[in-house]
Amino acid sequence: MRTINWGIIGLGKIANKFAQDLLKAENAKLYAVASRNLEKAIDFAKKYDVNHAYGDYQTLAEDPNIDAIYIATPHSFHNEHTILCLNHKKAVLCEKPFAINLSEVDEMIATAKAKNTLLMEAMWTYFLPHYQFALRQLKDETFGKILKIEADFGFKPEFDMSSRVFKKSLGGGSLLDIGIYPIFAALSTLGEPNHIESKATFFENDVDSSCLMIFSYDNNVKAHLKSTLLEKTSTEAIYYCERGTIKINSRFHEPSTVTLISEEKEETVEFDHSSIGYYYEIVHFNQLIRDGQTESDVMTFDFSRKLISLLDTVRLQIGLDYK
Repeated sequence: MRTINWGIIGLGKIANKFAQDLLKAENAKLYAVASRNLEKAIDFAKKYDVNHAYGDYQTLAEDPNIDAIYIATPHSFHNEHTILCLNHKKAVLCEKPFAINLSEVDEMIATAKAKNTLLMEAMWTYFLPHYQFALRQLKDETFGKILKIEADFGFKPEFDMSSRVFKKSLGGGSLLDIGIYPIFAALSTLGEPNHIESKATFFENDVDSSCLMIFSYDNNVKAHLKSTLLEKTSTEAIYYCERGTIKINSRFHEPSTVTLISEEKEETVEFDHSSIGYYYEIVHFNQLIRDGQTESDVMTFDFSRKLISLLDTVRLQIGLDYK
């Protein structure tokens, strides 16, 4: 297997976690990193023994030795930075949410197709062993069909207007940052809903502090979803089925356990997670590059379009605009 040389654009908290897992991937190398602050890039490079540190994104995108670029900048820059890299024929793994809205996502996908270059949204949860296990149980109808879903994600950061999480211009707030995970839990198991009801609360700067959503499907099946920056919640995904319950334990979006509950017994399944969790999407993406693929068969363009469309619908209902 040829070694895949990676670059990272945007060197915040998630980029650090990604870099740690990239070091564990076979035949993959963190070749270069870039920040608009060169000193920050140099410090990051020293931390992970990277030979190349750039003080701008253009130079990294132009580097002929880079095969793949992980984009970990704030949400509002995903479209711009993805297109920059695709235009230089670099495979792009862009952190979730793919972009701010469907229009931006469509532009990114169109550019990837025009350049015949690999692009994938980095929804790492999809690739985690415990989540794949739960998906198989649900697909095989181990406990029958799904009757109801409950999924939440909540934590309470200190309110800081200068933080990315609270900045409206960067796509801050609960919906895009963490609400995407409960919505993903519903979309990946039940598909697109027939009807959506949403309501939200807001901070003083008009960024959503919490969001409650109900997705309705055929046969009165519902998904009750919640995201909040006002409290720490259980952060579980629970699938109530005809003959039992499949519960993805806290925190369901990252490496966790799955509990199978029926009348006969309750069993918690453990998984050998030897990484932070980004490792699995990295391995998948590396293989796509080696196979000459331009789209993931797991995190497809169609799925990413549906995911951002649901976020757009909720945003419209609660009156949230990122201008």
